Amino acid sequence: MDFLIEFSAVFLATIRDILPILALITCFQLFVLRQPIPNLRSLIIGGVYVVLGLAMFLIGLEKALFPIGRIMATQLSAPSLLAGEGGVAAISDWTAYGWVYLFAAMIGFSTTIAEPSLLAVALKAKEVSGGVISQWGLRITVAIGVAIGISLGAFRIVTGTPLYIYIMAGYVIVIIQTFLAPKKIIPLAYDSGGVTTSTVTVPLVAALGLGLSEAVPGRNPALDGFGLIAFASLFPIITVMGYAQYTHFMAERRSAKASAEKNKISRAATMRGTKPNQGEKL
Repeated sequence: MDFLIEFSAVFLATIRDILPILALITCFQLFVLRQPIPNLRSLIIGGVYVVLGLAMFLIGLEKALFPIGRIMATQLSAPSLLAGEGGVAAISDWTAYGWVYLFAAMIGFSTTIAEPSLLAVALKAKEVSGGVISQWGLRITVAIGVAIGISLGAFRIVTGTPLYIYIMAGYVIVIIQTFLAPKKIIPLAYDSGGVTTSTVTVPLVAALGLGLSEAVPGRNPALDGFGLIAFASLFPIITVMGYAQYTHFMAERRSAKASAEKNKISRAATMRGTKPNQGEKL
């Protein structure tokens, strides 16, 4: 009974939240475009699925994802784990939080791989690039960026260093990479940063940051608990453009090597007074 009451309240709140979107689309379709709504029955059924799914997701968020992130942060920051059973808690030393950094990196990587928004973008990127950008290549590259970002964000919470230093330094790197990376990959890299902050990653990462800021002495959850999402958005841009720069560099290197090999063969054939044969090697 309690579940039905809770679900009804969340369901009605979800309908209230999506009403502006529904009203906007309907008004543009009927009064601006002056066209009937196509496949109305299918759209209504799909809309009901969306509302039910969002309501169920919000309930699951409160009952599972938020508590998991907070519990893990508290347990990994416990003095008994940091300094050993019966030992003096050296919890002021940032090097004692190795498990926290590792867990933050792994939770960032795993949630990004499971992120449905990233999967959708990866599928479209593969489709429009004709297979040059592989689905798994993009997902793993973005996930590595999120893992680095979340781990660095956990380090920032533990040490209490200012957030703006990391963000400013990160965007300086992004600006430099924007001038150096292949132009075709830049829009996709920028979008890759945004899609990581979606349904799966945000609740767990936010809960991790809040739990960690509550567990580490001297930290304020209101000041130090937030900011991990910014790290999760920034570092995938760096890794995707970095991967593109690396592959572009390797492709140019292979091309230069092949060209040099071809020139050697041509010069050797000229010295012999014969034409170079196709596939001839020195």
